[in-house]
Amino acid sequence: MTANRDFQIRPVRTGEHAALGDLTVDSYLRGGFLLDGLDDTYADRLRDVPHRAASARVLVAADGEALLGGVTLAFHGSPMCELGGPGDAEIRMLAVAPAAHGRGVGSALAAACVEAARAEAGTKRVVLCSQEAMTTAHRIYGRLGFARAHDLDWSPVPGVDLWAFALEL
Repeated sequence: MTANRDFQIRPVRTGEHAALGDLTVDSYLRGGFLLDGLDDTYADRLRDVPHRAASARVLVAADGEALLGGVTLAFHGSPMCELGGPGDAEIRMLAVAPAAHGRGVGSALAAACVEAARAEAGTKRVVLCSQEAMTTAHRIYGRLGFARAHDLDWSPVPGVDLWAFALEL
């Protein structure tokens, strides 16, 4: 468990799965990152925290019992690791509750993922993908040392072009 400012970064608890799923969908929806709003099929994947937690590490930022944000860190071999290959860890589904914007939650969650990847034997790189419009997230990744990885850019569905970023450890 890592302390950061006035909140903590820690693993998600089973009883928080639904709340984190709702927070993640709400964050993506308010950010305009779900093309079809709540009907976007990706909303179901964002909401499925039990699936994420079963095959990857899910971290939350919490202020007491209140969830401020969450993120998934997947290692090669996990079904959640779509972009990464051998030796990679992949950051997925970073979300911050709108009420927690400006508190450093996203930065703390991303930094905790990098720290966990460094501690995992055999991990040489952290990768992630992000929509072009997620400029706040891009600034966070840049501050952590991530660089654009154009060779990993991809489009999971028509109309969604994802930019890849990588950090060599």
